[in-house]
Amino acid sequence: MKNLFKSALWLSLLVFTFSCTDNDDNPVPASLEVKDFVWKGMNLYYLWQADVTDLADDRFANQSQLNNFLEGFDEPTTLFNALRVDTSIDRFSVIYSDYSLLEGALSGNTLNNGMDFALRYKQGSTTDIYGWVRYIIPNSDAATKSIQRGDIFYAINDTPLTVDNFRSLLANNTYTLSLADYDGGNITPNGESVTLTKTALAENPILLSTVINSGSHNIGYLMYNAFYSNYDNQLNSVFGTFQSQNVTDLVLDLRYNSGGSVSTATKLASMITGQFTGQLFAKQQWNAKAQSYFESNNPSSIENRFVGNLNSLNLNKVYILTSNATASASELVINCLKPYITVVQIGTTTTGKNVGSITLYDSPTFAKQNVNPRHKYAMQPIVLKIVDKNGFGDYTSGIVPTTPLPESLDNLGVLGNPDEPLLNAAINQITGSGRPIPSMPRNIQKDFTDAKTMVPLKTEMYVERK
Repeated sequence: MKNLFKSALWLSLLVFTFSCTDNDDNPVPASLEVKDFVWKGMNLYYLWQADVTDLADDRFANQSQLNNFLEGFDEPTTLFNALRVDTSIDRFSVIYSDYSLLEGALSGNTLNNGMDFALRYKQGSTTDIYGWVRYIIPNSDAATKSIQRGDIFYAINDTPLTVDNFRSLLANNTYTLSLADYDGGNITPNGESVTLTKTALAENPILLSTVINSGSHNIGYLMYNAFYSNYDNQLNSVFGTFQSQNVTDLVLDLRYNSGGSVSTATKLASMITGQFTGQLFAKQQWNAKAQSYFESNNPSSIENRFVGNLNSLNLNKVYILTSNATASASELVINCLKPYITVVQIGTTTTGKNVGSITLYDSPTFAKQNVNPRHKYAMQPIVLKIVDKNGFGDYTSGIVPTTPLPESLDNLGVLGNPDEPLLNAAINQITGSGRPIPSMPRNIQKDFTDAKTMVPLKTEMYVERK
């Protein structure tokens, strides 16, 4: 199918229009048009296109052969998953039957009760689990209820949580949590409960920002929970406030930030620094076909450079708090700042997601303009890898912290409070207080999933079409 398409650049991103003229007048039947969109989009953009036999450019000689292939799949999702490499390599590509839901997730607009949580195994069990509240989203249903950071829940609607039922129980729009006390890993029901209801909720990723004065240091603290570009102006305003309060040091809390917009990540790095405007921050590596096209036609379109005209701190060192939930665009900021300034990472090893995606719609350019009105399918496949200015981006096992310090449910602390363990460790390093790093928790447990991981797009790093 080598001659099935012609290439054209669309607003600095690769797009192709298809011209089925290889002696084949057979059109795409209406019953196959969604599947046709899936195959052609994956053939052009998918990062591992060369590794999937059915996505090879010469797999089909003409549209008729492609149609016959597509008829073998009962629905678009089945086809999409069949065209992916093994999930041990590609954990993140997704397809949605309604792109409005996809768009909402990428901008922070979801059906949400406002409780951000993580799940862990009970001590000694491989099946029984419990949840703990990481933070509460303001202006949500949870914000009006008696529930807060550190609360433990072990059952939903009186059904104890297990690895087999947690997804279905947490999927309910309204549910009642059974709460428990936590003591060194022991989960003891306390008879308390709280009922939460999901509503349409827009989460502002800027959960907390404040300035902590300690001696000669004015320490800016920002808890930033997602890279949503529709909040870029608010993020810039936060750094304007930091500027006006003469911030000398910055603690950037990304421990619950699972990713988002590459453009926003580049802006955040530019706000932290400011002295590198125009220099290369990150590079995108696409599949061989797309990479060749970009490099020949518009090489700057796969470069992300520090930007100016932002409120910036001109720092030479930044302190970043992380956890195993820190992923994607958060890891991009950490990795790509390192060639320029000192990055002190405090917490635990990050997720290890160095790849990004774009949204593909069923249209001549795969953009939303002139989208097919007969369905609402859209894809968010992995299409690129992100590396720093030196070409390094191999951190699929996660980025290891400078100062290892896992969160302990025995002593979580209040976010933004100088005594909160991870923030306190950063402050002590900034001020050179000489205080020892807090001792490692007695019971080091790792979350096996969390609220954002359960919504696939919440962990995406993506390039936006302008």
